[in-house]
Amino acid sequence: MIDDAGRAVRLAGAAQRVVSLSPSTTELLFAIGAGDRVVGRTRWCADPPETATVPSVGDGLDPNVEMIVAQRPDLVVFYHSGMNAAAIEQLERLGIATASVRLDGLADLSRAALLLGRLTGDSARADTLVRAFERELAAVSAVPSDDRPSVLLLAWDNPPIVIGGASFLSEIVDRAGARNAFADLEQPSGSVSLEAIAARNPDVVLLTEGGAEPAFARRPEWRVVEAVGAGRFVAVGGSHFAHPSFRAARAIAELRAALEAWRR
Repeated sequence: MIDDAGRAVRLAGAAQRVVSLSPSTTELLFAIGAGDRVVGRTRWCADPPETATVPSVGDGLDPNVEMIVAQRPDLVVFYHSGMNAAAIEQLERLGIATASVRLDGLADLSRAALLLGRLTGDSARADTLVRAFERELAAVSAVPSDDRPSVLLLAWDNPPIVIGGASFLSEIVDRAGARNAFADLEQPSGSVSLEAIAARNPDVVLLTEGGAEPAFARRPEWRVVEAVGAGRFVAVGGSHFAHPSFRAARAIAELRAALEAWRR
């Protein structure tokens, strides 16, 4: 099998002890029925709740190899990133198989689930879930229209970092009947200036962690963004907005409802 880094994943059989180093792959492994074989996760992996009983090995990028090895895995699943190259080399030298999985957009979910299904021997379950997921996405997605509101997706406020078109959040916004103000940014996220945000003049600012008006809205420099100055915020929340997962249809439906309420 070939992973998303173009490398062959060499396993003698179905993986029996898996360390998963991203929240999305951890959730997918549980979804396809391999949760009982997940023996390590990152401190950011919290879904499903059963992950709480799985030992944490720390961070998912540039991880602690000693903590991973201590779990005696036969497979370690990484998020595809150059920051993990050294750890992958160390584990391969120790005879531990690794797989790099790219999970940025919703389209990545089906491919990743099928790959993990083959690696764990759960292909039938993975295939069933992928077909159901794709049906759910089709059913909940809005029909494109010309009057979609423009949405600012802000990952960080100082300096401003916005969500770009390569992120699953951008697709959730699109499928919910709106459009990402920075959809033309080809990366999942990127730094921009306040002036650039003001020039895009988004209709609304999306808050994906819930809550009331954010602290940055009270800073005078942010008043150059009309939506911020006018208090045009739409708040949603939940881990289904934090990383790509089979719960994306729920995120789309909730965001669409929130946008419809804002419009009223």
